[in-house]
Amino acid sequence: MALPKLNVPVYEAILPSTETVIKYRPFLVKEEKILLMAMEEEDQKHMVNAVRTIVDNCTFKTIKVNKMPMFDLEYVFLNIRAKSVGEVASVKVLCDDDKETYADIDIPLDDIKVKFHKDHTNIIDLTDDIKIEMSYPTFEMIESFTTENTKALFDLMGKCVERIIDGETIHERADFNKKELTDFLDSLNTKQFAEMQKFFETMPKLSHDIEFINPKTKKKHKKTLEGLNSFFA
Repeated sequence: MALPKLNVPVYEAILPSTETVIKYRPFLVKEEKILLMAMEEEDQKHMVNAVRTIVDNCTFKTIKVNKMPMFDLEYVFLNIRAKSVGEVASVKVLCDDDKETYADIDIPLDDIKVKFHKDHTNIIDLTDDIKIEMSYPTFEMIESFTTENTKALFDLMGKCVERIIDGETIHERADFNKKELTDFLDSLNTKQFAEMQKFFETMPKLSHDIEFINPKTKKKHKKTLEGLNSFFA
């Protein structure tokens, strides 16, 4: 006689980048094992791969996880975790006044959102006529980098170039090869390159503002936590 199947609730979330509605379920024991093993490894790459696998499974493989912006992936995972193991994340935060004491903070996961910087844009004006349209780094892009050196950062920047607009002419990504793009980016002046860097510095992030008190000195602190790792400290 076959064993009974357990009903699993299904929820909805809205992707921050596109405002598309997706469906997801809580993770099960098989996914929790993946997460716990990754946390035991204390390795960023293992953790990111675990998040990818869990999101893929729990969204019923209906979205292209490898092509998602990282902030979308993190946001969906946070929603899945909230419905799986509890609505509150307990984190330890280093107090800046003495640089040695940690405060225990409980953060309602529903309060954690993807924040969009008011000055952020994915269209970079190089000249009056020439613009670059950028896409956000995806899991697939991040996964391919094993080091955070200058070359890797330049490669990531190039991978995020979606199209180059020259007046009425639009050069789609398929219209140019890697060498042509590298030569184009190498021709940027310092100010133009800084505008490209600004795209990455101001792009949407999983973020939450907290206020807390150093339990030793009783001094009040304010801090902004950013990125998925901040909510598992």
